[in-house]
Amino acid sequence: MSDLLERLRGRGWRLTSQRRVVAEVLDDGEHVHLTADEVHARAAERLPEISRATVYNTLGELVTLGEVTEVSTDGRAKRYDPNAHHPHQHLVCTGCGTIRDVHPTGSPLTDLPADQRFGFTVTDAAVTYWGLCPACAS
Repeated sequence: MSDLLERLRGRGWRLTSQRRVVAEVLDDGEHVHLTADEVHARAAERLPEISRATVYNTLGELVTLGEVTEVSTDGRAKRYDPNAHHPHQHLVCTGCGTIRDVHPTGSPLTDLPADQRFGFTVTDAAVTYWGLCPACAS
């Protein structure tokens, strides 16, 4: 689960009503990575006067701060992941593009056999799982 709001408060980031609602939308606990337009739509439900530009600017600031990660898969729209400080992998629907956080057992860093490292010192790994979500599969 994300703790984005707590991290932002701890950094002393000025939480205006617009910034707070964007952070709350991202921090909702669904673990679904939203596009900027989806963030704007959900934020506008809570704060009707919020502009699309404010949402885009706030997302850009959060990415620059390292508090949110931009996730882009297969040339689709960028999505925003508030779990920037929690190790995880992604599960992506090849139909609709939904991205969910997953926590497989094992570690991609240690699961790579020594003879497949070719002398590299491996410091990071990203694994993406692909499939159809229940809505797209039906």
